[in-house]
Amino acid sequence: MKYTKQKMRVLITGGAGFIGHHIIEHLLHKTNWTIVSLDRLDYSGNLNRIKEVTQDSNLLKKRVKIIWHDLKASLNKQIVKKIGKIDYIAHLAAGSHVDRSIKDPMEFVMDNVVGTANLLDYARLNLKSLKKFIYFSTEGIFGPASRGIFFRENDRYSSSNPYSATKAAGEELCISYANTYSIPIIVTHTMNVFGERQHPEKFIPKVIGHVLNSKKIFIHADVKKKESGSRTYIHAKDIANALLFLLHKGNKGEKYNLVGAKEIHNLELAKKIAKILKKDLKYKLVDYHTSRPGHDLRYALSGRKMKTMGWEPKSIDQRLKEVVNWIVHNKRWL
Repeated sequence: MKYTKQKMRVLITGGAGFIGHHIIEHLLHKTNWTIVSLDRLDYSGNLNRIKEVTQDSNLLKKRVKIIWHDLKASLNKQIVKKIGKIDYIAHLAAGSHVDRSIKDPMEFVMDNVVGTANLLDYARLNLKSLKKFIYFSTEGIFGPASRGIFFRENDRYSSSNPYSATKAAGEELCISYANTYSIPIIVTHTMNVFGERQHPEKFIPKVIGHVLNSKKIFIHADVKKKESGSRTYIHAKDIANALLFLLHKGNKGEKYNLVGAKEIHNLELAKKIAKILKKDLKYKLVDYHTSRPGHDLRYALSGRKMKTMGWEPKSIDQRLKEVVNWIVHNKRWL
């Protein structure tokens, strides 16, 4: 479905990031909107992502505006002027690597808390007619989920690491700005996202790289090393589709879980990848907490709310095959 009736301007923070560039691609194909990408291009930002999904140089020039800015600093008058009028904000810019947050938590406080506060203040002071501000949070704010538990949107927080805690803090700032200043906030909690052009340290591209090179992959498991961790993986294209869905049908002030089609154990996922590649999987199960303190064996969110509204993601099997085959032909991203 195409949304072309009104020409909007959307600000995407972290547009050169993994999820952000998929959102840019989706909006270019499904709308006639103008996109402003705000990015500082550091650890995970890569303009080659945007270049690859906007192969038509005229399309890039006409509909995508790229601005460099580090959100640890407030948006000054020059940056505000460059951004121009904005109808929607999708806030994805964040430090997002758990291991690095454990090593340097203050970096994540600055990026995810202070950065979010600066963006909210920009919206408060400059965007009086802003229609929606979508904050991308994470499933990690709820902490580990026992077997059979699926957290709903408004369940309590129990962050296991500084990354999740700073995302929870940013979420609370958003809610406070909605309550105090009537900023039209929507919060999403995303499960583990995968897709094309993902950072190679993430689980799925890491497994693909190890299988292709016949290397052993270490997979987190319980303390007895009998059962691997599990996640409900979702493709970045489904996140992009959900964003557009929520911009039109989401209610201001509400939270929504963006969940993959089914839960899957990481070992089972790795075996699926090896099968697609027609190669053997070399692996070893390791105690998840001893090897990576601050990590959770199982995350689980309820996707009932979005499903009731009429949105569902594509199957993990279909998406996984697409990504594996794409990486085989684009190994430069490993």
